This record gives sequence, C-alpha cells and structure tokens, in this order.
Amino acid sequence: MTPLNTSLPCPVTFLLMGIPGLEHLHVWIGIPFCSMYVVAVVGNMTILAVVKAERSLHEPMFLFLCMLSVTDLVLSTSTLPRMLYLFWLRAHDIAFDACLAQMFFIHSFTAMESGFFLATAIDRYVAICHPLRHTTILTHARITKMGASVVLRGVTFFSPHPILLRQLPYCRTRIIAHTYCEFMAVVKLACVDTGSTKRYSLSVASVIGSCDGFFITVSYVLILRAIFRLPSREASLKALGTCGSHVCVILVFYSTAVFTFLTHRFGHNVAPQIHIFIANMYLLVPPFLNPIVYGIRTKKIRDHVLSCLRVKVS
Repeated sequence: MTPLNTSLPCPVTFLLMGIPGLEHLHVWIGIPFCSMYVVAVVGNMTILAVVKAERSLHEPMFLFLCMLSVTDLVLSTSTLPRMLYLFWLRAHDIAFDACLAQMFFIHSFTAMESGFFLATAIDRYVAICHPLRHTTILTHARITKMGASVVLRGVTFFSPHPILLRQLPYCRTRIIAHTYCEFMAVVKLACVDTGSTKRYSLSVASVIGSCDGFFITVSYVLILRAIFRLPSREASLKALGTCGSHVCVILVFYSTAVFTFLTHRFGHNVAPQIHIFIANMYLLVPPFLNPIVYGIRTKKIRDHVLSCLRVKVS
C-alpha cells in the first residue's frame, strides 16, 4: 500500500473526508441532501419531458429552461451520488482520474449555470420590455448560438483545471478535506508552488461570475423599470412575482458561490465545516429550486403536468 505522504506525479487515489468535525452526522446530513437530489432529478426531467412533448412550449423561455435543466442534472449527478456514497457507506476512496473528471464537470457546469441564468434574464428582459419583438429578436438560431456559447465558454475556461493538476506532484497527503473534488482543495495537496495555478482558477471564476452577475443585474433593473410603468396593476404584480422568484434563485446561487470564492481568497479563519457546507449548497440548492421556481410557477408547464396526471388517473 502506498504511504499517504509519498511523492507521486499521479496518485492512484484520493481520500474524501466529508465535512470535518461533522463526521458523526454524515448519515443524517445525507438524508436532506438525498431528498433535494431526488426533487432536482424528478423536477428537471419533468421539465425536459413536458417541453419536448408540447410543441407550443418551443419558445425562447422554455428552451433556455431546458438548457438550465440539463445543466442542473449534470451538476447534481456529478456530486450527489458520490457524496451519498461517502456519507452512508463511508467510502472515502476516489480514483485520481475520477476526481479530475468530477472537478471538470463541477466547475465547467457551474459556469454554464451562471451563463444560462444570464440567458434567462435576457429572455425576460426582451419579453417584458420588447414583447412585440420577442420572437423576432430571440430566434431559434440565436438561442442555439447563445446556448453553444455558454457551453463552449465553460468547457474552454475549465478544461485546463484537470490538465494542470495532472502535471503536479503530490507529496503532502492524499486526504481531501471536502465532500467532493474541488479544485482548490486538490491543488493544496501539491508539493510545489501552485500560486500561478490558483490565480488562474480564481481569475477565471471571478471574471465569469462578475460579468454574468453585472449583466443579470442590469437586465432585472430594466425589467423592474418596465414593470412599474405597466398600466395594469394586476399585470405589474404578476410580472413582479415571476421575476422576484427568479431573482431569489439567482441570489442563492451567486451568494453561496461568492462566499466560497471569498473564503478561498481571504477567509482563512472561516471554520472548515461552514466553508464546505456552503460550498455544497451552491451545487445542491439551485438544481433543487430551479424546477420549482421556473417550472411549477410557470402556468403552461404546470397546466400540462396537471392535465397529464388527470389523464393517467382517469
């Protein structure tokens, strides 16, 4: 058996330790995490099935929602099953290549999630501020280009992560004090100076997050201005309620992501269990909330699901 402190260019396995200090609660923590994962999978799969089956839903909003649902499914599936395997079966070992693959999916699809939040914000802006030109501005060709750009950006900027880590020697330990293979948690195990590698990762994350966050904020400011100018109070309240729920989901995603980013950069005194718990939240909560907020609260999807349930019951 290879000693934990042996220097290896590519170690065979890493050891995920979960949430430090809360190991005795892992079984119980896994229960709400599993419940959120089930809701995320069922909800997002339902959205994809409904939009595919109903041609009237092949509109910009629902196409972007499908992209967001696929991202949520990949993001949650790349983390939750392995996390529950750790919590419930105490299986700490994870193969080096599997660790790198998980890391790539987590970081690249987190960037895609941010991009699709921006796409949905742009769609809402066009729908509310330019309703008569909505379908002419957001044509299927432009929607495809926007979706492809978001995917390409995530893959391009985060593909170097596993490549960079594969080239590093590891001599300190194979123990990752985390519930999944996060880039910063793994790079700390290298026994060489990784300052430039850390700066690249933090720079990419900060640029993507700040740019998306800025344009999302601008979009919703313009949306709110248009909403308050609507002549009908009922229409204003309806639009405000829809946009308000969207903003809440986006705030949950960005607030937890920013907390994790700032903890890596400045929060050396933050308790590890708090940092890791919040890091889990920004991967678990949005996939759990998105189908509820964007799906159940959307009348066309809700009505289609209810009509299908009535047919099956009868």
